[in-house]
Formats: sequence, C-alpha cells, structure tokens
Amino acid sequence: MKTNIGITEENRAKVAEHLSKILADEFLIYTKTLRAHWNLEGIDFHTKHVFFEDHYNAIKEFVDSVAERIRKIGHYAPATLKQFLQLTHLSEEIEGDNSSLNYMKVLLQDHDTIIIEIRKIIPEIEEELNDVGTADFLTGLLQEHEEMAWMLRASVS
Repeated sequence: MKTNIGITEENRAKVAEHLSKILADEFLIYTKTLRAHWNLEGIDFHTKHVFFEDHYNAIKEFVDSVAERIRKIGHYAPATLKQFLQLTHLSEEIEGDNSSLNYMKVLLQDHDTIIIEIRKIIPEIEEELNDVGTADFLTGLLQEHEEMAWMLRASVS
C-alpha cells in the first residue's frame, strides 16, 4: 500500500537518502566498537571490555531504529556491507594498537563525525523536506551520540 503520511514522495526519498547514510555510519561504528571489544588488550582490559560492550549494544539499537525509520517513511533500508561502505562518512580502518586509548580516540572521532553529519541534515529534513518526525528522531539520535562522545572524551583527556 502507498505511504501517505503528508510528505511528498520526492521529499520522503530525499529523507531516506539521508537516513541511509546515517544507517551506514551506525553500522560502521557498531562494527568498529565490536572490534574494540573483541581485540582490546591492556591492564584496563576488563573495565574497557565491558565499556565497549555497553556501547555496541546501544549502537545496535541505533542501527535498528534508523532502518525502521526508513521503512516508516515508505522506503527500503540498505542492508549489505557493500552498500554501507559506499554510503558511510566513516572509514572502516583503525590505525594503531589494540589499547583502549587508541580505540577510544578512533571511536570518539567517529561519534563526532556522526554528530556533525546529523546536525547538518536536521534543518533540511525539518524545514525543507517537511519531515518533523524524522528531524525529531535524529535529534534524539544526536543526543545519544553526544553522550557517548562525552564518555569517550572524558576517558582520553
């Protein structure tokens, strides 16, 4: 059945494009956080292992919620690694060692990138594309990433 939620098909398609890029970013940062959890080494292993587990579990929920938002506006979510790598603003690579400090610095940069990207698209989605619901959703997602970035920033300072 056709999606009729008071937003034109053209605008919903543009919103879905933005959300697909955010979904790719979420999947990449989820994967990189799993990598940190799995490969971490150092004297702080246990506490940071748990820390990264908390983060990847939260990010897993972000991935699902972004994909579901795309479906709510009548589009299909990208769902292949190839698509994610083409759409993401992030790099899948992690330079450096397996210390918590290195992983935290890399993940902090990624959260900051996601925050900046979300902050850039919210006004367009709300004002130009007439999708207040997605703008509100993204504002909540932005706040989640700001909190994670704060936790990481406080740990590497």
